[in-house]
Amino acid sequence: MNDSCLEPDIGEQIVQGVEPVSRLPYGVSRYYAGLAQSDDPRADPIAAQFVPTENELIVLPYESSDPIGDTRYLVTDRLVHHYPDRALLLVSDRCATYCRHCFRRHFTGHGGGRITEEQLEAACAYLRRTPAIQELLLSGGDPLMLSDQDLQWVIEKLLAVNDGYIIRVCTRMPVVLPTRVTEELARMLGSHDGIWMVIHANHPRELTESFQEAMRLLVHAGVPVLNQAVLLRGINDDTDTMEALLRGLIHARVKPYYLFQGDLAAGTSHFRVPMENGIQLMQELRRRLSGIALPTYAVDLPGGAGKVPIESSIIRIEKEAYVLRGADGREYRYPRES
Repeated sequence: MNDSCLEPDIGEQIVQGVEPVSRLPYGVSRYYAGLAQSDDPRADPIAAQFVPTENELIVLPYESSDPIGDTRYLVTDRLVHHYPDRALLLVSDRCATYCRHCFRRHFTGHGGGRITEEQLEAACAYLRRTPAIQELLLSGGDPLMLSDQDLQWVIEKLLAVNDGYIIRVCTRMPVVLPTRVTEELARMLGSHDGIWMVIHANHPRELTESFQEAMRLLVHAGVPVLNQAVLLRGINDDTDTMEALLRGLIHARVKPYYLFQGDLAAGTSHFRVPMENGIQLMQELRRRLSGIALPTYAVDLPGGAGKVPIESSIIRIEKEAYVLRGADGREYRYPRES
């Protein structure tokens, strides 16, 4: 393995520190900070995603640093096996930009850096014992905080267990530092069958020419790209903004995959949008957009009960909670906030 977690030219572009009032570290790439038209998170949808505020000190009784239950399904140091046919490998706890709405606050910036040889060997041993797993998600943190060499090492170790794995590289790097996507990286990913990239763009201003060039490199190398957005109050919760984001993604040949309801992550209530508003937003988007541009509006049910599409899973709306049916047929409650 390469002793450097980052290529030198990447590391030089990242400004990092520790935000003392938050459990989540502070860090932002110079590129992404440059997309903000104001450093006031109340006035700019880009700044709102990386500038810490005192709202992060407000932790509601039903919030958690691990709202989707990663630790409940942890089978080795870095491997989360929640769904029968797929597993999540946490390959790095570092990010080029730490999103203030992050749901993996128990791990991000606190998980011990990149995956070690021992941790990867333990994960591979579990995978060899569990042939039902057919799909792997590489996440963290951000897997593209690893060098190309280290990322290839991880991928090749996994494919040595099962060369038929579908592997998703889940990263925000093309949005916050698109120059990380080079011809060499795209070629390496495209050389393996079954590799997809899942990115995280939340606002149309993130879809810059540099972003589009990164997408061209990936698509031309044969790497399909999906986008997962989070519905965020004051950032993308109006129809015009979301329409512009989805149209821009399709133009860049990125398929909108999920639009997530905000998880119940500690200190993030100021970002969450009422579920009724999200349903209304999706209804309006269907009137404006074709199916190719529409994501699935989904929520990770509290306590690690799994991901469900909201519009087909919601049973009723009570005074204090939305009641949804999980994949197991049971009812789950997601708090109703103003």
